[in-house]
Amino acid sequence: MGDWRRPTMPAQFQLRVAVLAGFVLVMFIIIFLRLWYLQVLSGDRYLAEAQNNQVREVTVQAPRGAILDRRGEQLVTNRTALELQVKATELPEVIEQRRRLFERLSELTSKAPAQIRRSIKKQTKELPSSPATVERDVPYSTVYYVRENQERFPGVSIERVYVRQYPQGDLAAHLLGYVREVSPDQLEEPRFETLEPGDFVGQDGIEAAYDALLRGVNGATRVQVDASGAPTGGRLTERDPRQGNDLVLSLDSKVQAIGQSAVGNYGFGGFVAMNIKNGELLGLGSSPSYQPSVLAKPLLPKQLAYSIFGDPKDTESLTGAPAVNRATQSAYPTGSSFKPIAALGALASGELGTNEIINDNGSFDPGDGNILHNAGDAVNGPIDLRDALRVSSDVFFYNLGARTNESEGDGGPIQEWARNLGLDAPTGIDVGNEGATLVPDPDWRGELYALSQEPESPGGAEVVPEDVFEYGGADRPWSVGDNINLAVGQGDLQANPLQMAVAYATIANGGEVVRPHVGLRVEDPAGRTIQEIEPAPRRHVDIDPAWQRVIMEGLHDAAMAPGGTSYPIFGGYPVEIAGKTGTAERPPHGDQSWYVALAPYPDPKYVVAVTIEQGGFGADSAAPATQRILSELLNVNESKIDDVNGDAAIFE
Repeated sequence: MGDWRRPTMPAQFQLRVAVLAGFVLVMFIIIFLRLWYLQVLSGDRYLAEAQNNQVREVTVQAPRGAILDRRGEQLVTNRTALELQVKATELPEVIEQRRRLFERLSELTSKAPAQIRRSIKKQTKELPSSPATVERDVPYSTVYYVRENQERFPGVSIERVYVRQYPQGDLAAHLLGYVREVSPDQLEEPRFETLEPGDFVGQDGIEAAYDALLRGVNGATRVQVDASGAPTGGRLTERDPRQGNDLVLSLDSKVQAIGQSAVGNYGFGGFVAMNIKNGELLGLGSSPSYQPSVLAKPLLPKQLAYSIFGDPKDTESLTGAPAVNRATQSAYPTGSSFKPIAALGALASGELGTNEIINDNGSFDPGDGNILHNAGDAVNGPIDLRDALRVSSDVFFYNLGARTNESEGDGGPIQEWARNLGLDAPTGIDVGNEGATLVPDPDWRGELYALSQEPESPGGAEVVPEDVFEYGGADRPWSVGDNINLAVGQGDLQANPLQMAVAYATIANGGEVVRPHVGLRVEDPAGRTIQEIEPAPRRHVDIDPAWQRVIMEGLHDAAMAPGGTSYPIFGGYPVEIAGKTGTAERPPHGDQSWYVALAPYPDPKYVVAVTIEQGGFGADSAAPATQRILSELLNVNESKIDDVNGDAAIFE
């Protein structure tokens, strides 16, 4: 019998109860299915992951291959170092615990806690999972202490790492380059797809160009750990790292050292010593230099980086920075060292005969009222090309510039042959890092002139800044005066020592435009040769033997015959050479000093090109520096070198 006193539930309330019961049932089914999925379908996978949480894989860094010179002298090697590292992702989450950890690290390293915190933050900004180095070369006492008290140092470990070292100091620093941690952007590149954050790669120079050969294959060690991440036992498995291959360079460390010393005695500049037959570089350097070992540090202070690479906000510091390779990244007017190239263009065009006489009366009138003169107001009288090169007659070459001028297009035969010989384009050197240079022509100047007629861009900025070009600016179209200036290596011409070395080598070897290279061969860790590096010439240009002969004779006389522009330097030299001075105006700077030599004459094997910023006349600084480099290349005893007066030459 029902309880007639209990009131009947309203229909609305019954509906709510039914909905709630249905919701509970659905949630129960979801939870049941989830548990069934986790325990039945995915049980084995999660069990494996749980077991993996008990195992940590520690990467064992592979040593990079060594870099050696052609004699086997070590230029770059490795040393092992103990690093105190912190993994930011494993630091305590509680701020107070983290603060105490930094205080403990401070006691171990003598660095302030705040300094440690900032260093970790900076190093892990882009790669949070990568370990940050707190201190390198820690003593073994620190190693033992941290391992014995690992629970007090969560996220802290001491790892053995390989660090690049440079037994020869700053020797060939610009060529060798440096190694740094791979960046996030680099990890996106196909060539680095097998790497992980924290791996190191070559970032510049040889280290970057031959990174794939020098870089080894990392190993790994799997160890069992407890819940805090501390090791609890021995090694479970181990995969040994595989060392990278060694790279033997064509460089001769003695030639390199002499070159750096010789150029450095005069200030800023660059030099190249190259085999004209195959492009092997025996020396290539720049002054000032820097210590590459500084760049092996895990963290580079800003001021130290600025002292090497320049301040990004200061254009002048960037162009004057020690890291700039003045042998390959510079851009200078060449002065009279360009004259053999201009002569080749004039000969090829038919505007000059090999024995043609031009009267050098000391001045030249280009027709605009601006009379041009020889250096020192010299008057050389009737001379042919051979004598014009010997005495470096400007008037002779002013005539060639006027004869070969083209007022439209990409220039006349001088521009054509300058480009044929490798100017106005990268040489293709295997380590890259070549700067922009220029062989001026009517099209180039015409474009600038057209732009200069538009004073402002749509955004209001100047299209052509006033100081873009050191000499003529962009305020006029091409004129015959530009070609006259070009013929003597002045005006807007811009080149570097490596380009000039390639150009002279092409003339001397009969037309092979060699590809400069510093890599010679690759050896495995056991010393077996696995690759020879012999790049083919970039191209061949046809040079008439008669043209080559008269130019080489003129260059020989310039160095070895009385009256030659470098006869005071090479007149008593025991080996016959061919060479040309260059003195280029470079306002607002002092004169640029050049010398390019080919030796031994008449069948040269080497070319040496030297330039000195604000070095005065070519015979004042570049030529003496070149002589020192040649003496090492040719095995000439400096004590036996006599000047034209028979006295022993004095070397700075």
